[in-house]
Amino acid sequence: MSVSSRDIKTVAVVGTGVIGASWAAYFLAQGLSVRATDPGPDAQARLMQAIDSLWPSLEKIGLAAGADKTRIAFFSDLEQALEGVDFVQENGPEKESLKIDLFCRMDQALPADVILASSSSGLLMSRIQSECRFPERVVLGHPFNPPHLIPLVEVIGGEQTSPEVVERTMRFYADIGKRPIHPRKEVKGHIANRLQAALWREAFNLVDQGVASVADIDAAIAHGPGLRWALLGPFMNLHLSGGAAGIEHLLDHLGGPIENWWHDLGDPSMTPELKKKVSQGVREMLQGHSEAAFVPERDRLLVDLLAAKTDSGQLP
Repeated sequence: MSVSSRDIKTVAVVGTGVIGASWAAYFLAQGLSVRATDPGPDAQARLMQAIDSLWPSLEKIGLAAGADKTRIAFFSDLEQALEGVDFVQENGPEKESLKIDLFCRMDQALPADVILASSSSGLLMSRIQSECRFPERVVLGHPFNPPHLIPLVEVIGGEQTSPEVVERTMRFYADIGKRPIHPRKEVKGHIANRLQAALWREAFNLVDQGVASVADIDAAIAHGPGLRWALLGPFMNLHLSGGAAGIEHLLDHLGGPIENWWHDLGDPSMTPELKKKVSQGVREMLQGHSEAAFVPERDRLLVDLLAAKTDSGQLP
């Protein structure tokens, strides 16, 4: 498999829900052609509407040479959509049996040098590739929502994925402006979602125990550490919190208390009662606000933040 990432001109987007539509818009903005497929009713109309709504943000970021939102073709038939593609970005439902079957079909339809990447949020590629003729070309390419704006992509191979495919996939995403990372081991949820899940667990626990309201927990993150996390990761933020002596000083003085907090964290269950508490809290926060305006406003702020980080050039 010696195909260069720069030889990838046409991408198949398999599954065009929220993640798939965002990927499709991003690929088009990067000057690629897209062949899309989704079995859902009215999938084509919803995809085209989504691309239209996402395009202004992509224009603000800056379109690549050849970018054209009309360079997309939609097919109801999977095999027809895969004809002549150089790369596949799969975005189907998070169900292992479905993905195993889907990747088997794609594997049967495509030459061995076409990479099959999955946007799976937590499934293991070793399982997904298990029924493929060419399992060495199956890899995780997990984005962070919304993929048309967030740079992160987690690239992980399964037990049978070739190191060359991992390298090619990393290079492809980097070439189109993404920030790929390569976790060294397969784990459920990969890296970013496991970190999120740890925060969610304690957030749900605090609601469950009556410590704080949903609104206060959201405010604690959005107006507190979340502002720093948008700039630097947890370890670098700890390093800066140590002052001139850095991470070593911080761990010497706060390592014990941090460990004590770990032992005190909760382990809630997703009971109907807890779901109701959280849902009610979210609905209360939304009162008096236009929910329809949230996504475009979030995207506007993300574009500004990404531009500021890019212009800085000082942060790792």
